[in-house]
Amino acid sequence: MGGRLLAMANAKALADTFGYRFGFTWNRKGAADKAFHIVEVADRIFSADFIERHWLGESIKASDFGTLDLATLAGRDLGELAKEKKLRGWICDDIDVLQSEAPQLARRAETLRAFDYAAPVKEAIADADRSRISGPMAALHLRSGDIVHGKHRASLVFADKVIPSTLVRAIVSELSSRGLKTLLIGQHRPTLDYLKSETGAMLTSDLGADTFTDETLKSFFEMALAARCRQIYSGSSVFAEIASLMGDAALMRTTALFDAPRAAGIILDELGARQADYHPREAAFGYQSAFLAMEGKVPAGEARGILEKAYALDPENDAYALKIASIRFRERDHAPGEAVLKSVMSRQFRERPKIPLAIMQLLGEMMFRRYPFAADFEFFHAAGEAGCPYAAACSAWILQQTTADRQRALAMARRAVDAAPADPIVRKVRQRILQGKRPKSGLIAKARWRIAWLRGLGGR
Repeated sequence: MGGRLLAMANAKALADTFGYRFGFTWNRKGAADKAFHIVEVADRIFSADFIERHWLGESIKASDFGTLDLATLAGRDLGELAKEKKLRGWICDDIDVLQSEAPQLARRAETLRAFDYAAPVKEAIADADRSRISGPMAALHLRSGDIVHGKHRASLVFADKVIPSTLVRAIVSELSSRGLKTLLIGQHRPTLDYLKSETGAMLTSDLGADTFTDETLKSFFEMALAARCRQIYSGSSVFAEIASLMGDAALMRTTALFDAPRAAGIILDELGARQADYHPREAAFGYQSAFLAMEGKVPAGEARGILEKAYALDPENDAYALKIASIRFRERDHAPGEAVLKSVMSRQFRERPKIPLAIMQLLGEMMFRRYPFAADFEFFHAAGEAGCPYAAACSAWILQQTTADRQRALAMARRAVDAAPADPIVRKVRQRILQGKRPKSGLIAKARWRIAWLRGLGGR
């Protein structure tokens, strides 16, 4: 929800500046999964009048619009360009389209506050404004959700969105030394309760958040509470950015308190002393954060030791297995790395005998225009060339998904089969590589791809 609100604030600030009409589209059906992300229907967030004035429909024909990015915004007059290209207007859904030097950035906060919200949202914000906050306070947004407890904990690219709960004790202490109380905002209630008992920090529940049974209204209430604080500390959180705009509160990163190496050391010390006090995935994420801050800067054995502690706490997180194997391969200690891969891949193949296995999918998946495990690719390739069949199978998948070098991918797949000719996993990987990369679109292309699989079955 926060990303949509921020994109709308950007778009309306630009529209108001240039004298253009602002419009928006938003699903009017309920979100399918509210386990971690709340995306409410438009009618429950905005007033009927606001929707009537600005509604473009549940969907638009994207080809009728141009995409507004930094380059377009910095170029020619948007009206002239739209007329020349016969466009209805511009889609502005990039939350970073307004950079620090953009003159419209100053209007964004004013624009966001001027949105005409639905009555329950207005009341939630008003309730926050009426809450009694005594003394100077800093809000600490402990986003966790699917990054700590759900599927995205294995992607690694989202880790900077979260302040590790294992760093909070030190943050609260540091803020206290600066004359600031701390308000904790988060999603994992047992962790919040523990941190309150240990640090004396306030929770939003102390100010009335638990009276909201609707998660969307609770989010607005908590953003409005954070907006009343002097400072807001967060990871790269849109929630915190919206809160900052709502009240002109200074938005800070924890690096303003501790640099990354020091934070990693604090986290490891905290876990060394109190690991059992934290939920296993909260503790594992603490180790993950420390590892990411120290990766490539400490001896391989030390980095591997951190990962092994995380893996013991969260054995279903394939990212830890991949990183442990990669470090072993980097040290040319191939057998232990291969053993880690074999263990995970064999288990996953028993549970679902289809390629790609979940651990392989992580390696070849692009997120935010990059491959999260790209720095590890060369070590998988080297281990595959050294005769490790599971590393070779992973290497073949990496080559197929991330490069256009089909011949090298096929050669690595053959190498995997040569190293373990009776192994059903590597044989199926080779078959999948022979089939080629799955086309993203095109009925004919997809049909040919399926036919290639059938041909592969005949050639086994």
